[in-house]
Amino acid sequence: MKDWFKFSTDGLLAIILTAIGIYMALVILTRISGKRSFSKMSSFDFAMTVSIGSILATVIVSKSVSLQYGILGLVVIYSLQMVVAAARRWTPIRDMVDNTPTLLMKNGKLIEANLRKCKVTESDVKAKLREANVIQLSEVKAVVFESTGDISVLHGSDDKTIDDWIMDF
Repeated sequence: MKDWFKFSTDGLLAIILTAIGIYMALVILTRISGKRSFSKMSSFDFAMTVSIGSILATVIVSKSVSLQYGILGLVVIYSLQMVVAAARRWTPIRDMVDNTPTLLMKNGKLIEANLRKCKVTESDVKAKLREANVIQLSEVKAVVFESTGDISVLHGSDDKTIDDWIMDF
């Protein structure tokens, strides 16, 4: 307990230098691997973002993990991301890695079974409808629980229909 509040300039300097080093590695690796590194396109992408955050925090504040090991960990995570992103071109890999969107509401009618399956409440859908500035249920063409975990609201006038390509999932 005594060490908990202990402060040293050596420790402070080590944290600053480690944070700078790991940050530089993060920037370089992100530039090499591209914007997808921090996207929310799939659950795998989200897991990568969490992994990177965990590595950064551990390397910066833990004395037991060196800067070199932290950079190696980042390289491995980024490499996995790039391999999986390339492999997603094949349907079996894409099916394994990506979630599929789920229709929660169609033409203003909730699909209760899909709400239960996705563990989304009616209140969640209502909040998203308000967020999308929907004022009449008749405006709602579809509400989709996306593969990213976001909820999309497709709405418009009665005479408009949704292109099949958009709803192909």
